[in-house]
Amino acid sequence: MDQLWEILAVVVVALLAGVAGVVGLVRGRSRKAPKVPPKTEQTPIERPVAKKTQYKPSSGMRIDTSKTAEPAPVKKQARKPENATQAPTATDTADVAEPTEPAEAAPATGETVDEDRPLTEAEATQTNPFDVEADEEAASSTAAETRELEKPESARGRMVRLRERLSRSNTALGKGLLGLLSGGTLDDEAWEDVEDTLLRADLGVEATTEIVGNLKKRISVHGATDEETVSQWLHEELLAQVGPDMDRRIAASRVGDRPAVVLVVGVNGTGKTTTVGKLARVLVAEDKDVILGAADTFRAAAADQLETWGGRVGVPTVRSDKEGADPAAVAFDAVKAGQEGECDVVLIDTAGRLHNKVGLMDELTKVKRVVEKRSPIDEVLLVLDATTGQNGMRQAEVFGQAVDVTGVVLTKLDGTAKGGIVVNVQRALGVPVKLVGLGEGPDDLAPFDPEAYVNAVLD
Repeated sequence: MDQLWEILAVVVVALLAGVAGVVGLVRGRSRKAPKVPPKTEQTPIERPVAKKTQYKPSSGMRIDTSKTAEPAPVKKQARKPENATQAPTATDTADVAEPTEPAEAAPATGETVDEDRPLTEAEATQTNPFDVEADEEAASSTAAETRELEKPESARGRMVRLRERLSRSNTALGKGLLGLLSGGTLDDEAWEDVEDTLLRADLGVEATTEIVGNLKKRISVHGATDEETVSQWLHEELLAQVGPDMDRRIAASRVGDRPAVVLVVGVNGTGKTTTVGKLARVLVAEDKDVILGAADTFRAAAADQLETWGGRVGVPTVRSDKEGADPAAVAFDAVKAGQEGECDVVLIDTAGRLHNKVGLMDELTKVKRVVEKRSPIDEVLLVLDATTGQNGMRQAEVFGQAVDVTGVVLTKLDGTAKGGIVVNVQRALGVPVKLVGLGEGPDDLAPFDPEAYVNAVLD
């Protein structure tokens, strides 16, 4: 019996020991495990990069697109002191390879460099590539600043060269007329062909009728139809129609104590801004002091284009950097600048406009009116495309009524056989053709010479 109680006591002790061990293990794990808060109670951390909304700049911010791409960064190199007594360090010689005579080998890593030792002859004559680059940049900058301005060609040289171009472009007209008139007996059908040839050249009905009538009289009186005689008669008749006695001078000289003011007008696409730039070259070649006014504020590149033309010959440009600015205000400022700078002439470029748009024509009238508050306008030049034919005539009439045109500039005269527009436009406006453009070169604008023009047509 005693033995049984001993066994039960052992079993009870073992069970108690096991329970105590389990309890201790559970308590130990609970002390090591961190308490994890419920997900619902976790406060999210705000991160700007995770926002989904679109970035909106403030009203005063804009992107500057004028900055060009910067070059890749170059590792800085210690420059030599001015007294040239410091030797290059190991880093210096390792970073940049010297382009001249080889210097002494750089000290190995960990070797102490004696900074007080004198330079060797090779080191003293060695060229720092950064110094060379800086010198080249300085020389380039100086060259750009002192770049010689372009020297425009003289008017005499222009006419010799341009006469050849005009002759090539109008050869068909001259040869066609001479072939018809010197072909023997001239019947009604032959005279109709002569009329058609003149009309196709844009001489106009009135001028054509006068020329044919006068030629008929000469031939009926003298009875000669040889090519030389007919050519002489035709030359005289055409020259009379062109008007050799018309005043083709351009008012581009100072009037008293003020500069002359020239307003340049025309429709889109006639080469108006280019003509203003070329005219500036003509005047500079005649030793005129010129200033440009970029009053074409509606075409984005017009002011830049005009400024480029002026910069080639050292002529300043008055402009507005604001697209769509008031053209009358720009023109007014240009005249003011010309007066204050004591210039000889102010050239004002205006925006191209269709002649059938009443609002735009009224705006051009406003430009003229505002400028005249500061100074009289001495010249109003109408730029016409010689290839437009009768449409150009309608343009001339409308512009003449709006701004009192005083002279005509015919562009692209070398690109058409319709050189008769010179006669037609002069009859319509009662003003002379003063300048002609015969190419895309910077000096392909010249004073109109009636004699040279007729010779070129008939040669």
